[in-house]
Amino acid sequence: MATRTSRTDPLTLEVVDLIGTVVARYYDEYERAAARHALTGVQARVLGLLSLEPLPMRRIAQKLKCEPSNITGIVDRLESRGLVERRPDPGDRRVKLAAPTEEGARLARGLRESLDFAREPLAGLSAAERLVLRDLLIRMLGADAEPST
Repeated sequence: MATRTSRTDPLTLEVVDLIGTVVARYYDEYERAAARHALTGVQARVLGLLSLEPLPMRRIAQKLKCEPSNITGIVDRLESRGLVERRPDPGDRRVKLAAPTEEGARLARGLRESLDFAREPLAGLSAAERLVLRDLLIRMLGADAEPST
């Protein structure tokens, strides 16, 4: 049975700091990759989400933990660049889905492939170690963990 650790446990604090460093590096690299394509980091993240599946604005906002009105403006800008289009939801024609255009999907793939900050260090781990890391991260996230396709 696992024991609970104190919030001031030195090992816990070190792990929290390391997670924070990983997150900061991820966002820094994402911002730089996005800027190379004249996108903001959040525009790139929206495009990345939509490359996995078309989504209504409300669902994009939930995934990014922001207001739907913010997402509308972001999708408008991506649409004006020909990277995203709105289409009716086949299950409910009153709902509009945001979906990447071919160019948007291509750009999202390129952005994802250009993020080397984690890929290079992960390459130094064995497949078994990467599986353990993935499983631990999923366990930490619990119900919030969503598989990425």
